[in-house]
Amino acid sequence: MAESTTQSSLPPSIVQQQPLLTRLKYRAIAFALQNLIYGPSLFFRDVKAYFFPPAIRPDIIKIYPCRKHLPVRIFLPPPDSVPGAALFTIHGGGFMLGSPHDNDAWNAAFAAQFRVPVIGLNYAKAPANPYPGPTDDVEALLLAALADPALPPIRTAALLGWSAGGNLCLSVAQRPAVRATRKIAALVPLYPVVDFTLPGALKTAGRRFKPALGGYRGGGGDVVAGLGDAFTHAYLRVGADRRDPGLSPLFAARETLPARVFVLGAELDMLAGEAWRAACGWGGRRVPGLAEVPGGAGVVGKGALVLESDGDERFPREERERYAWEEAGEGRSGVRWLLVPDTVHGFDQNIGSVVKDEVLMEDARIKTGKTMRIIGEWLCEGVFKDELEEVGTV
Repeated sequence: MAESTTQSSLPPSIVQQQPLLTRLKYRAIAFALQNLIYGPSLFFRDVKAYFFPPAIRPDIIKIYPCRKHLPVRIFLPPPDSVPGAALFTIHGGGFMLGSPHDNDAWNAAFAAQFRVPVIGLNYAKAPANPYPGPTDDVEALLLAALADPALPPIRTAALLGWSAGGNLCLSVAQRPAVRATRKIAALVPLYPVVDFTLPGALKTAGRRFKPALGGYRGGGGDVVAGLGDAFTHAYLRVGADRRDPGLSPLFAARETLPARVFVLGAELDMLAGEAWRAACGWGGRRVPGLAEVPGGAGVVGKGALVLESDGDERFPREERERYAWEEAGEGRSGVRWLLVPDTVHGFDQNIGSVVKDEVLMEDARIKTGKTMRIIGEWLCEGVFKDELEEVGTV
């Protein structure tokens, strides 16, 4: 019954022109966010960095002729690292906000710990640059970096993105020119938006809260839900098809994506359901219905994850599989799912200024370290090692 009600409330597949007042409202929100809130914060950050250079900063800031207005930030590993692999990252921000600066700490830590270059890509923002503009930008910069003789040779690479960046890594990986390089061996979308066919209200209705946790996680507001409709309106052109796999990667055929995909969701996130359904579809598993919610009602605990190998008897097997599984495909292909419990969208980003909840932030700090290690081991001890062995680099 829930399924049929949901289907009848879905918007048309082709994006329609909104009423004038609605358009004006969303334009006003976009202007305020970009020019009155986010823009000044970037200005003061850059002024401060000029006089007081931050401890964490890229080794190289590169400008490619194909996108002179979109510099990329490159973190190099220690000199004795094994050459051949690289990780490209794509920042989030609802396609309307954000900067590669946002991920400097994560990118620098990954480069140092796992000894591979990490290249933070860039893209121009909506509403001035709606879909497919950001995918075009990421594609141009990715191809330029892969062919850059000034960088360590890249024989294999992965694309990782947060939120909107997770969408973009899935989108750009489908592009024929990117597939033709045969260098993108894996994708790691973190709490991505993958389905623009569902209205924001339906996504919000499927967001899990855990009252026992209290604070921000216990119920009430949600920053992503509050801005989700504005982000969507800014990103989607009138006439766009919501089921376009480049826009809504949930609809991407498995063969159009790299051999290995590792999807991470945040349990207390309105986007967790669509990320879970996408991972299940790509992994050949039963795709959950719209009324099904990943994770579980119980509190998992501070800094704790539920992993496929844990055998944690606190949770029935069916519930454990809502948190973690891995499906092997033919050859070296495969899809992995990990739901980070008891935490929210952006948990591994600098959200402390928005989410005033120190208990949540301490839990998030621990889980950020754990998820980075899991991603790094999956890539460097699995994907990259296999790919480099195949081409005879290691």
